[in-house]
Amino acid sequence: MSIIESIHCKEIIRPLRTTFSTSLGQKDVIKSVIVEIRLKNGSTGLGECPTSFALKEETIPAIKDIIREVAPGLKGLPIDGYGEIIEKLRKRYSRNPMTISGLEVALFRASLCHKGVSEYGYFGGKLSAIETDITIPYLTDFEVLKKWMNYAFKERFTTYKLKVSGNINEDKKFISEVYGFLKNDLGTFTIRLDGNQGFTKKTCLAFLDFLTRSNYPIELFEQPLPKNDYKGLKEIKKRSPVPIILDETIFNEADLQRAVEGDFCHGINIKIAKSGISESLRLYERAKKYGLKLMMGCMTETMVGLSAGINFAAGTGGFDYIDLDAIHFIRHRKSYGTINIRNASYAIR
Repeated sequence: MSIIESIHCKEIIRPLRTTFSTSLGQKDVIKSVIVEIRLKNGSTGLGECPTSFALKEETIPAIKDIIREVAPGLKGLPIDGYGEIIEKLRKRYSRNPMTISGLEVALFRASLCHKGVSEYGYFGGKLSAIETDITIPYLTDFEVLKKWMNYAFKERFTTYKLKVSGNINEDKKFISEVYGFLKNDLGTFTIRLDGNQGFTKKTCLAFLDFLTRSNYPIELFEQPLPKNDYKGLKEIKKRSPVPIILDETIFNEADLQRAVEGDFCHGINIKIAKSGISESLRLYERAKKYGLKLMMGCMTETMVGLSAGINFAAGTGGFDYIDLDAIHFIRHRKSYGTINIRNASYAIR
């Protein structure tokens, strides 16, 4: 058994290749806090606490304050007992799930390092490679949009996740422009949509009608309505011609149970950045039990955080949709640990 010796955190800022814009806001840099756990035997683990439009309270100062507040209580404890501590911290800091998730990933990795177990192997080691989609931010400057699309073409992406705003007229123009780019440059492609809570039931149904009439190749529609609009989500799920995948509505098992009992969705987006390791595993197993579609997603994060999702998705091999593209928004090396980045694919050594 090894003891937790130290906990450190530091802020990182990385410029983005293009503006990341959704119905909730826009940004030109990634801002995260990296957490490092060191054990007395020298084992270490890194985790990442990103920032997000969807969780505005999790600012860099707030993340740092929480990590520094909990650090004294963790030091000197055996690493094997970290799971129970994380459960208590999730309840104490229920409004800061990404902070606790980043801390949990760091503890989890320190524990694996101590045991000599690979992260990919821990999750099952099922797939040697996975292929991600790429996000097309909601950009109204079509010259900027075209530049980003050209980057995606060069990296050989075939699945495109479009951020739509909830403004139907503007979204019609946006999807028409993107579809034109795709049709001109690619033979085969798939489009996914992400509303980031920007629609109402009325506008969403009208937009779905437009998409059906236009015959666009839409694979799914992620989180079209506000996260707590359960009545609206039930109606949208009932009438949608494509799978409705919930993101911001689902953080934990209780959220998933509510969605299943209320018949709100066809599937869920699991993000380690929002749910951590243990809760993500519970969500994965419960979703499989209920026969739901599964997406593995991410926040705007570096490979410190993104690699946890890559190892989870490749290790379990059980996801229908992979949305782990954050690293393509920043400059990066072509490898990280046992992960090789090959255009739209991640290969695990």
